[in-house]
Amino acid sequence: MNNDRIELIKQRLSQAMEIQRLDVWDDSHLHAGHAGARAGGGHYRLLVVSPAFAGKRAVQRHRMIYDAVGDAMRADTIHALSIQALTPEEDSKSS
Repeated sequence: MNNDRIELIKQRLSQAMEIQRLDVWDDSHLHAGHAGARAGGGHYRLLVVSPAFAGKRAVQRHRMIYDAVGDAMRADTIHALSIQALTPEEDSKSS
């Protein structure tokens, strides 16, 4: 089921914006016993690199990602996201 959730995240983000790099890690096992985990929602860590983030503050970038996954956050599919959202230029500097 978690692979399906990862694919859902990748699909939604790819449909919402141009993606140059997208890494998704399932950290749900680190949150065993947490209220969201008990309800079935997963915890995921994202690295998203997109030119769509150019000129946007971190909160705006995160909002774009939350808007893309939208209903999956409200349907107990995804409980939490840890997001690193970078422009291609920022990604090349961090490598």
